[in-house]
Amino acid sequence: MLSAVLNSARAVQMSILVVQAFVRIRELIASNKDLAERGGKLETHQRNVGSIIDMLVDEIEKMKALPESPKRKIGFDL
Repeated sequence: MLSAVLNSARAVQMSILVVQAFVRIRELIASNKDLAERGGKLETHQRNVGSIIDMLVDEIEKMKALPESPKRKIGFDL
């Protein structure tokens, strides 16, 4: 605020720099919101794909397991 009250070349230059800094901060915040939204969408998609892959792995493990054959007894039945 002091740079706006003072009437010198340096005060004007500082006032311009302050305004530019705030504009840059606003741009960074806006771009980070976009990146955060895109990251959230990617995370949700990855979580969905991951759960499908987990289900497929479980089904493959079930298919790989061979059913146990009944064991025959050795010897005679009395």
